Amino acid sequence: MAKSMEERSSAGGKRPDKSRYQLKQREKIESEVFDRRTLIHISKIMKKGIVKNLDYPVSTGKEANIFAATAPSGSMLAVKIYKITTSPFFRKKDYIIGDPRFAKIKWNEWEVVYAFARKEFSNLEVCERAGIPAPKPLFLEGNVLVMGFLGEEGLPYPQLVQTVCEGRFLDSILENVRKLYGAGLVHADLSEYNVMMGNDGTAYFIDLGQGVVLAHPKAMEYLERDVLNILNFFKKFGFARDFAATMKFILEKD
Repeated sequence: MAKSMEERSSAGGKRPDKSRYQLKQREKIESEVFDRRTLIHISKIMKKGIVKNLDYPVSTGKEANIFAATAPSGSMLAVKIYKITTSPFFRKKDYIIGDPRFAKIKWNEWEVVYAFARKEFSNLEVCERAGIPAPKPLFLEGNVLVMGFLGEEGLPYPQLVQTVCEGRFLDSILENVRKLYGAGLVHADLSEYNVMMGNDGTAYFIDLGQGVVLAHPKAMEYLERDVLNILNFFKKFGFARDFAATMKFILEKD
């Protein structure tokens, strides 16, 4: 069967037009309902003048939906809403237990989701201080995280997996991993799906909710997994790197 125009466009690395993209993403979440607490959090954010409009969904997932939004100034924002009832966070206790920043949370559904939202906000602040390309953390209210928008003309940048790989992308990503480790943090969920590529080749780290500090008992295990994920992905395109040498580069001090 012949591919549709949209499928052929995607296969060629081109982005769909904005209106079709918005419609496709909106359809994905038509059946989802905002719970009362989440709506209250969004209302508070709007009343505080952080967000003027929640516009349209740009990403949907099991744990969170991300919406394009408009600030009172007219600039684009990203609003990440962590889901409550559908989120399998209790299967991810390992990313919280052992992180001294969240040693005293209550283990119920809402508190775990709130902890992940706070965790991502805190980890984005680490990235900002360390000069690591990532969404700019702007505001947090409950399970609703407001960030800078990564994209142009209302469309998000593509994920690494959606781009034509270049060796310089690998260099940039590994340098970011090194900087993040130097800042005392491990991404802990790094892959070709959690890196967005700017039009200028900048590699942005996203989805940092699972990131752990170096004091976490599994920090090194997660770091090695992050590095292997990235090396294995680039190896498919002929950009091979030695794992031991790469780890030495990341761990060495300036």
